[in-house]
This record gives sequence, structure tokens and C-alpha cells, in this order.
Amino acid sequence: MTLRARGLFAALLLILFVGNVWITHDVLTAPYPGHNDFVSRYIPLRAFWLEGIDPYSDEATARIHAVIYGRPALPDEDPGLFAYPFYILFPLLPLAWLDYPWASAVFMVLLEFLLLAALVMSLDLFRWRPRPLLLAALFLFTLLSYFPMRGLILGQPGLLVYFLEVAALVALVRKQDAWAGAALALSTIKPQMGYLFVPALLLLGLGLRRWRFLIAFASVFGGLVVVSFLVAPRWLSDWLAQVALYPSYTALGSPVWILAHYPWLGQDEAGQWGVRGGLGQLIEAGLNLALYAYLLWVWWIVIVKSRYERALWAVVLTLVVTHMVAPRTATPHFVVFLLPLVFWLREWTAQGRGATVGATFFLLVLALTQWAHFLLTVEGEFEHPSVYLPTPFLVFGLLMATRQRWWNDPHAPFREHADMPRTVEHGA
Repeated sequence: MTLRARGLFAALLLILFVGNVWITHDVLTAPYPGHNDFVSRYIPLRAFWLEGIDPYSDEATARIHAVIYGRPALPDEDPGLFAYPFYILFPLLPLAWLDYPWASAVFMVLLEFLLLAALVMSLDLFRWRPRPLLLAALFLFTLLSYFPMRGLILGQPGLLVYFLEVAALVALVRKQDAWAGAALALSTIKPQMGYLFVPALLLLGLGLRRWRFLIAFASVFGGLVVVSFLVAPRWLSDWLAQVALYPSYTALGSPVWILAHYPWLGQDEAGQWGVRGGLGQLIEAGLNLALYAYLLWVWWIVIVKSRYERALWAVVLTLVVTHMVAPRTATPHFVVFLLPLVFWLREWTAQGRGATVGATFFLLVLALTQWAHFLLTVEGEFEHPSVYLPTPFLVFGLLMATRQRWWNDPHAPFREHADMPRTVEHGA
């Protein structure tokens, strides 16, 4: 693409972005304020940068309550705590000078563009150019299926983290190591989404001797932490104190937690799902231990045995396991499962034009099924626990069933580092 073509494309994107923000503001965020997940970041953002108020303070929390509830939160309501590392305030800084309807409109449209950008990067990662009909279906599915749409409606920063994780992986594959390290460092703004992914990618970089990637990550992450301490010396202890309150107002844990507790233990006297019975705890601990152990073994094979043709599969497996066992997750985080979906659709459509039509129809059915599951089971304002279960376990099962296709892919990233024949034996 020539420089002029790039300029025209950038100008077109800017026009689409501005127009989308304008429409979103007038049609959605001004007449119907919402985006509760964004509120809990936006109010502390303005309080700190414009007034110097600690984002973790009671005063900042009271302002969040005033916007969400119009009053102090009741004991049985979500307290809407800031509950993020302080340095999330740095990338969000430009929004501090916008009023809430405009800021939420900008953030929502930004998330839409980042979701589509992550899809485009995923297509490039798997070296796949779907036919126009399927490409259009993929774009629509990426925005309108249940998990991403819920994230957009809530203004969920997890969608931003998903983009940064995909960007870090793609940049590492392209050997753009400085960008990969910077994106990975920024992805830590929501640690529970990357507490396995970040060390796994760093371990991969170490095994590949990608020193520039490791240095870039350490520099950016270290810079974010140091500057945070300079402007808010108590941020770490305040943040950890708010994180420690999570179990007091979140009824559900990980999908493994739900699987272990919910089906046969029902509700407690307060109406909370998942009574912490001994049997449920044993099942949960056993499943978590098995998944962690298997993941460690997978990475030992990749790094120690130099089976780097398995690296991409291992990375995706790490993302999937993260959202099966993380102490606290949310369904908008399940956008990470779009990454393996692209690979499977590529494999499906390799069968011919008829397969492309089938894949397009499959996306439609999948989107409708997800929305139907939510709408038929929703309880008041809350998702039913069962909404958390099908996707992570199905994706995990498919990753195990199709691992040979991932390993034997002639275009698999990092394959050139594998000290082995091109054909992979069965096992693992």
C-alpha cells in the first residue's frame, strides 16, 4: 500500500470513527446513560486528574454510586469499586476532559474499532483471507454476538485487554518485538485476564531469545509501575485492598467454580449461587490442579523440548485455561475465544465454496444461540450461571481434539525454531 493510499485509508477510518461517536452519543449514551463498567473507571479518572482525589478513596467510590444508583450503594449491591491497577488511568487520560455521555461514546466506539482490529490481526496471524460473505459475517459476529456486545454495552475494559493481547502475540510473530513488549505490558491493566498469558508469552520470548521483546516489556511495565508510585504512592496497597473485597460482592467465580458448586448445591439462604460445600471445593481444587498441571507440561514440551510448532496452540490454550480457572471472570472476557474460532473457520472453509456458506450459517446460528441462552435464562438483572459454562469447556475440548491440525499447520508461527521433523507424532 502506497503512502497516499495509507493516508486516505487513515482519513476514512477517522471519519468513520468520528461519525460513529457522534451517532452513538446522540442515539445511545446521551439519552440512555449506562456503561456501568466504564463508570467505575471514568469517575475516578476525572477525580484524580482534575481534582487530585485518590481513585481508591471513599469519596471517589461515593461519586461512582451517585452516577450508577443516584444514592449510596446498598449492602447487597455491587459497590462499583475502581479495583484496577492505578496505571489504567494513563491510557484513559484523554477522556478525563469529556463529560460522561461523550466519554462513554468515545470509549464504546474505540472498543468497537479495537475488536475489529483484533479480528483483522487474527486473520493475518492465521494467514487467512475469507470470502467477502464470510468476512462480513465475521465482522458482524465480532460486534453483535453476545459476549462482545455485552462488553460494549457495559463499557468493559476487558475488550481493550483482548486487543492488546492479540496485538502482543501478532507483533511477536512478526518480530516487531518492541511493539509486542509494550502491548503485553499495557495488557496488565486487568491482571486476571492475563495472569497466565503474560508469563507464558514472556517464557516463549525467553525460549526464543527475543531479548528486545523482554526488555520492552520490562521497560514499559516498570515505567507504568514507577510513575504510578510517583503520583500515587499508596496505590498498590489501596488496589489490593479493593481486590480483596471482590468475594464479598461477586456471587460467581470461574467456570470451573460454577461447574463444581452450582449444579447440585444450588443457592444458599441469601440466594447466592454456589454454596461452598466440601464436595464442591474438592471438585474445584481437583479440576484447577489438573488444568494448571497440564498447562505447565504443555509449556515444558514447547520450551524445553523445543517443540515450537506447538507454541501458538499453547498460547491459545493458555488463554482458554485462564478464563476457565481465573478466580473471577466475566462473560465479556470470553471475546478471547474469537481467536481459536478464526483458526477453525479457516480449516473448515479450506474444504471449498460450500464450506464457506456453511461457516457463514454457523456464525449466525452461534450468535442466535448465545443470545437465546442469555434471554431464556436471565434472572432479573443478572446472567444465569449456566451462561458461563458452554463456551469455555467446548473451546477447550475443541483445542484438544484439533491439536494435531494446529501442530501440523505449515504456516504455524515459530515452527522454524522446532528441532524436529515437520510431521508431529500423536500424543500430548
